[in-house]
Amino acid sequence: MRPITVLVIGGGYAGVMAADRLTQHPDVAVTLINPRPDFVERIRLHQLAGGTHAARVGYREVLAERVRLVVDRVERIDAPGRSVTLSGGDTLDYDHLVYAVGSVGSVPDVPGGELVHPLAGLEEAQRLRAALDAAPATAPVTVVGAGPTGIETAAELAEAGSAVTLVCGGVLGPYLHPRGRRAVAARLGALGVTVLEEPTVTAVTPATVRLDGGRALPSAVTIWTAGFGVPDLAVRSGLHTDAAGRLLTDETLTSVDDDRIVAAGDAAAPSGLPLRMSCQAAIPLGARAADTLLSRIAGEEPAALHEVFAGQCLSLGRRAGMFQFARRDDVAVPVHLGGRPGAALKEYICRGIVSSLTAEATQAGSYRLHRVPGGPARRRALEARAAATTVAGV
Repeated sequence: MRPITVLVIGGGYAGVMAADRLTQHPDVAVTLINPRPDFVERIRLHQLAGGTHAARVGYREVLAERVRLVVDRVERIDAPGRSVTLSGGDTLDYDHLVYAVGSVGSVPDVPGGELVHPLAGLEEAQRLRAALDAAPATAPVTVVGAGPTGIETAAELAEAGSAVTLVCGGVLGPYLHPRGRRAVAARLGALGVTVLEEPTVTAVTPATVRLDGGRALPSAVTIWTAGFGVPDLAVRSGLHTDAAGRLLTDETLTSVDDDRIVAAGDAAAPSGLPLRMSCQAAIPLGARAADTLLSRIAGEEPAALHEVFAGQCLSLGRRAGMFQFARRDDVAVPVHLGGRPGAALKEYICRGIVSSLTAEATQAGSYRLHRVPGGPARRRALEARAAATTVAGV
């Protein structure tokens, strides 16, 4: 009997979880396609920039033995022909496909934007580390973007001795509850980080960052963490996506174009209502995508998405951290854990993520968190959309 061939595009948190979980089926042959030979811990890239962690582990630590690894990049998906074309020229056929290409850093649309250092991938973090090493120890550093990556990077570099300015372009830590935001601001202040909440960047030069209103900040190294995008593979392949380029799926994570394609992670848009781009969402989505394919292979009806959130954790240097608690529907509540306990919890979570992938690699099907019942917020959003569509007569 010919094996059932499943290709997984993308070796991040979602792709690795999906690939490992699919090995539950004895007749499924899984191939993971990824551009680099190591698993990247994206949630540690700020540590790589700061010189405190390598932010990667070998794939054999987190991939099941039965998963074949192909180090290459997918250039196009031929859905009708059930094949993918690789950058190296090879073509791989499939019976089922997992689309888990992840996300990429946004490109600043300002004069001098090519001078900034994004921090969304391994190579970007390595280039940033080299730029920081080449700059004088007292050189001013500007971090643009006050989401988790910006906050963590600013804190990491300031703790190492850099003179850091954090340009928010809005509120500091938009996800955070005001109480948590005040705690983060206090920690950044203690580290010597200058926080500018409202200004936005209008231009970048080799030595300055220009803000609206005409102010110019001295900046020897400018780091851009303001938002994420997704690779355009689905668009280039003629598949339906949302406006940002995420693959459109139903609530089982099945592509609206082809029931042999499922999506997971940052590049998935279930029902056009994507979840927050995060490792916290990616791993359960990877497990759900695998379960959908396993159900379909068995001739069973796949289960719908159940996704719950616990909050958001932040590193604030090596000696402090923050865990912002949230409702299951991902809305922050007035409770957080900070200081050294917050740092310890963040490190425990980071290590636990790799451990959960390793556990799934050694015992496929052991992961269970994607089956925890979610809150009513997503159901209400879907029902409201359906009601609006009915009223409009569409």
